[in-house]
Amino acid sequence: MMKRALVTGGSGDIGAAICRRLAAAGHHVIVHANRSQDRAAAVVADILASGGSAEAVAFDVTERAATAAALERLLEAGPIQILVNNAGIHADAVFPGMSAEQWHAVVDVSLNGFFNVTQPLTLPMLRTRWGRIVNISSVAAVAGNRGQVNYSAAKGALHAASKSLALELASRGVTVNAVAPGIIATGMSEDTFDAEAIKRLVPMQRAGTPEEVADLVAFLTSEQAAYISGQVISINGGMI
Repeated sequence: MMKRALVTGGSGDIGAAICRRLAAAGHHVIVHANRSQDRAAAVVADILASGGSAEAVAFDVTERAATAAALERLLEAGPIQILVNNAGIHADAVFPGMSAEQWHAVVDVSLNGFFNVTQPLTLPMLRTRWGRIVNISSVAAVAGNRGQVNYSAAKGALHAASKSLALELASRGVTVNAVAPGIIATGMSEDTFDAEAIKRLVPMQRAGTPEEVADLVAFLTSEQAAYISGQVISINGGMI
């Protein structure tokens, strides 16, 4: 049965792969973007051309009122039963040189954005007694990473939030999990990790693909994953 799925940050490399994979699984996918609205529209067009069902939506997850208004409009068509919180940003700097703006910007998108998007969708999801929430995190939240104290803190908090929310929603058929990717071949990672660095850091000696992350997310949002909740699942080629 087709379910409605919202993917925040659906215009990015990993987000777009998740959107395509969920559409291929037969869901109606709402592709979210903030600034990259043209890329979200392209993802929607790609899904429609493949015979899937999709639409685009634009709002800033850090703006509580704007997010609530956008979600209210989406809920008019029915509950959203699959939510993938994928929106996130980097503002890397070593901690002694990190500005307050860099700290707050990263925490605002990954952590406050999670609250702003997830909280309004929870009750409508619970009423259906079926739901899947997947929060996209990072290996940086599991192992730490130099220059990413802000990012690690935000994503680590997301792990704790996922575990607590999983406890609250478990009896109503709603699962909550976090997925923590390692080095994934995206435009962002290509600027950070060269081939030699990847061979040194990753036991499998390659970067993962956005499609591999999307396959994991698709499983966690499926009927087959009904007994998996409150977990942080790493996908990193054996890094840790």
